[in-house]
Amino acid sequence: MILQGAPQARAVVRTISLVNQVLQLFVVTILAVAGYFAISHYVLQAVRVEGVSMVPTLHNADQYYLKRWVYYVRAPQRGDIVVIKDPTDGGFAVKRIIATSGESVFLNRNGLVYINGKKLSEPYLTPGTPTHTCAKADEEMISCGDGKFFVMGDNRDNSYDSRYYGPISRQNILGLINP
Repeated sequence: MILQGAPQARAVVRTISLVNQVLQLFVVTILAVAGYFAISHYVLQAVRVEGVSMVPTLHNADQYYLKRWVYYVRAPQRGDIVVIKDPTDGGFAVKRIIATSGESVFLNRNGLVYINGKKLSEPYLTPGTPTHTCAKADEEMISCGDGKFFVMGDNRDNSYDSRYYGPISRQNILGLINP
């Protein structure tokens, strides 16, 4: 029943122009892409291990999260498993930090590793795994300068690492992996 003289309510439908819809879609897309790049380059990134240089700790095709944010909070430490930018070819590799800035690494002819004169405990290696120098010498002493880190793969016979290219700079360490 409609009363005479009573105001009638009307629904108002507003339409958004096609130009405004396209502009909104563009802005949302740009924000999503920027968010993805910010998170993957500064916070967290999914990575897949390729190769056997970290066996028995990590295996080929294993997937992990690379925690890039960790080294904004603390410095890299001995024993950390990290993704590095390989100084020889610019590719990415997974290695373990063996020595940090200011430390000395001694690789002896018996296959043992010493840090600052003390034998390195390596419970992550298969017992009896020797660590040899690269083909240059039977024994080798390497010093890590300021901001330099000595890295090696856990599969010592199948790892191209600091024994070949020397200590790497902090800038080449991209982030931490926790197996």
